[in-house]
This record gives sequence, C-alpha cells and structure tokens, in this order.
Amino acid sequence: MFGSYKVKIEGDLLDKVKQCADTGGYGSVDEFVAHVLEKEIKKVLPPDQTGSRCKELVKKRLQGLGYIE
Repeated sequence: MFGSYKVKIEGDLLDKVKQCADTGGYGSVDEFVAHVLEKEIKKVLPPDQTGSRCKELVKKRLQGLGYIE
C-alpha cells in the first residue's frame, strides 16, 4: 500500500458494518470495508479503462443521468 486514509464511521452505520463483518467472517471491520470498496470500484471503473468500450460506458452513464441525449 502506498498510503492510507482513515474514514470515520459512527452510530448505526458502524453497528451495521460490524455486524456484516462478523457475519461475513471478516477478520476486522477494516477488512470488510476494504472488500466492499474494492467490489464497488470494479463496478464504477471497468477493467478496460481505455478505448471505445470505456467511452461507451461513460456515454451511457451520462445519458442515464440526463446530462446528454
């Protein structure tokens, strides 16, 4: 890891994260959060970051948000 960043999670959300980490068999809340973030990043940033496929995905997302027709 080249660096780190701490995120504060409080209240009910923290309780839910702890419960999910325990239920899922994760060693820690940090491990669970890192895994969930990695999964979401893969959804947002497809493996093929270059070329027309990436441009087409961006175009579809912008159309879905109403920014372009």
